[in-house]
Amino acid sequence: MLFLVRMDVHIPHDLPTEQANEIKAREKAYSQELQRDGRWPHIWRVVGEYANYSVFDVASNDELHQLLQGLPLFTFMKISVTPLAKHPSAI
Repeated sequence: MLFLVRMDVHIPHDLPTEQANEIKAREKAYSQELQRDGRWPHIWRVVGEYANYSVFDVASNDELHQLLQGLPLFTFMKISVTPLAKHPSAI
């Protein structure tokens, strides 16, 4: 199942820089692991924002929910999920 996911990150300004950097490093490692195993095949930065659009390829809604909750930045994100289906005009 394919899902288009928009993630907007809002790290509190009063979070210590060292702590924020540690969370970001764990986020990068986690996301790259999912990219390597094929469950996160696409990620694009939104220009001018601390946000991204990503495509996830997972077996179920529950699996996607679990992966998103596992993101180290999850508590600092607003996430929007759109299930995708093949378009009849796609070649």
